[in-house]
Amino acid sequence: MLERFLASDELSLATAEAIGTALSDAIASRGTASLVATGGRSPGPVYDRLSLADVDWPRITVTLSDDRCVSEDHADSNTRLVRTRLLQGRAAAARFLPLWPAPEAAALQLLMPFDVVMLGMGEDGHIASLIPGDPGLEDGLTTDEFLRDVPAGLGNPPLARITLTLTAILNSRATFLLIAGETKREVIARAMAGEDLPVARLITQAGDRLRIFWTPGA
Repeated sequence: MLERFLASDELSLATAEAIGTALSDAIASRGTASLVATGGRSPGPVYDRLSLADVDWPRITVTLSDDRCVSEDHADSNTRLVRTRLLQGRAAAARFLPLWPAPEAAALQLLMPFDVVMLGMGEDGHIASLIPGDPGLEDGLTTDEFLRDVPAGLGNPPLARITLTLTAILNSRATFLLIAGETKREVIARAMAGEDLPVARLITQAGDRLRIFWTPGA
């Protein structure tokens, strides 16, 4: 399940190629495709490559796994990251559905099942903004609803957030989890060994729809 890449550029190339193929396959099968993007450091180089991919971007809708409740031009906005790194070049023709302010549930549901979900993971085992220490975490991992508000004071930076629930994340055809460094590899090992972390719930429930891409470099 853990696919190892010697360097971060190898990981970003493999991820961009795999996602581009999945999106093209979805368009060929169903006429449209949906991509759930994510924040953090790992996806930036993937977005740079993916923005140039020869896929039918006007048929693709992009949304986010989570976002901080800040303005779009704020440095901590995941929307800003997606607009400046992914929705460039050829990918500028894609439709974008921001997660903040929260979209209508019907608009989000029209994209499901998502064709591709991208995720990162924190050293505490969080995915999206399903963060250990949140009193409402179990609800985010079990509710049938698709979106959940996360109060300020959690995560880094400790801003109020909005996140897809685990139910929404699992409503996908393919999920790519991108991680770097030995510490995060050890978190995955603990999750696979049964420690109850958000990423462990993902691993258990996503099954073979999940691919974990890891590089030892940061």
